[in-house]
Amino acid sequence: MNPIRTTAATLLLVCAAGACLPREARADAELDCKLRFDLTTWSALYKHAEGRGTVTCENGQSMPVVLQAKGGGLTVGKSHIDNGHGRFSDVHRIDDVLGDYAQAEAHAGLVKSGAAQVLTKGTVSLALAGDGEGVNLGVDVGKLTIARAKH
Repeated sequence: MNPIRTTAATLLLVCAAGACLPREARADAELDCKLRFDLTTWSALYKHAEGRGTVTCENGQSMPVVLQAKGGGLTVGKSHIDNGHGRFSDVHRIDDVLGDYAQAEAHAGLVKSGAAQVLTKGTVSLALAGDGEGVNLGVDVGKLTIARAKH
């Protein structure tokens, strides 16, 4: 067989396998994704939070999402966070951000309140931060679910 054809065929196979794609396009590359969100929370032993947001990744992909947190513990209050932000780690494609994250939190606030926490879902982690208003006090555990928003 012709050496040029063999080299060309090998190069085509290597590129087809993904080795010629830019770093961010490979499935095994870590992708930088961020979350912007608004969240409203109420609790009286049982904690419930709902919100909406958008996940945006460095490769240009974005996805509207809904957030829902449920949990329990020694907690009471009502608050909201506007323009909160989060950063995901160990994401390889945008759909990796969807699912249930384990959550544990201690919080206290009166009128102006803030929140910062790190949540995990398998190998994916989400660091959240935000400022808001409300009254809240307690310690709770539960889960945060991120799902694709329906149009």
